[in-house]
Amino acid sequence: MASSSKAELRGLYPALSPNSTSELEVGEGHIVYVEQCGNPDGIPIVFLHGGPGAGCNAGHRQFFDPQRFHIILFDQRGCGRSKPFGEVGHNTTPLLLADLEVIRTHCGVQQWALFGGSWGATLALAYAERYPGRVLGLILRGSFLARQSDVDWFYRDGANRFLPKQWQDFVDAVELPPDVEVSEFLHRRVFGDNQETVNRVAAAWEAWSGAVVMFSLDASSSAMATRASKSAIAKARIEMHYALNHYFISDNQLLEESARLPNVPTTIVHGARDLTCPAQSAWLLHQAIPGSILDIVRTAGHLSNERPLIDALVRATDALATTLA
Repeated sequence: MASSSKAELRGLYPALSPNSTSELEVGEGHIVYVEQCGNPDGIPIVFLHGGPGAGCNAGHRQFFDPQRFHIILFDQRGCGRSKPFGEVGHNTTPLLLADLEVIRTHCGVQQWALFGGSWGATLALAYAERYPGRVLGLILRGSFLARQSDVDWFYRDGANRFLPKQWQDFVDAVELPPDVEVSEFLHRRVFGDNQETVNRVAAAWEAWSGAVVMFSLDASSSAMATRASKSAIAKARIEMHYALNHYFISDNQLLEESARLPNVPTTIVHGARDLTCPAQSAWLLHQAIPGSILDIVRTAGHLSNERPLIDALVRATDALATTLA
């Protein structure tokens, strides 16, 4: 197990533009945005963004040496530049895994490495367990194992102990009854017909989840807005859709099926101050994946753009490129 405490932190690679962008029809009315960057003859690696419900941005290209990697980014169903934006119909984990196979074929690669953070790490593990022969390597950051205990930590009993005021603000804003199933309650509200309620609940969720994610940066006092943006509503709806359906995987499936994972270079990076996905998840993964490297970054939290995590992740991609060369 490594522990990141370097005096000189690595930064991101310089900004770069895509070599190509595509809109792939993946079925059921969904069109997925895909971009390819870097060296077309390099090591294929796909970036799996978090959420569920987030998307990719230009900075995500910069975790990889563009001379050594064929970098593939895409926005998952309903997310970012994919269409229809915010759509939850025919939006499940198995379908996202199938989309990855469509994208891989479209990009003309036989095998690729997976780089996933938070929910993206969930997808990376699920894909590698289903298609082990397609995987060259894994880099997992802030891993979310999608167990009921992980959901409860964020929704009910865990993070709220560290942020009691922010949690109470959230409870008051959404008028959360006691002893209710939180994900079910929020799902009903964000998919309801009352637009004022939809706005209020989505804005409150954005403030609460933002406070948790920003915890390690001492920026947890997010103001509680009463109106949410279109993107905040879409993200909240996708998050609640997945949470209500237990992320379309069985409880503890990712750990129980870890023996299916391929014997490939695997690095697990996790912030010790991560309040969104506690570091115990990274430890359990490390125990379940023989030969994996665990890097607990003592001064970091959950966000991939925190300087100590950038350092750890860039070092991990460089090491993977050297190993696979």
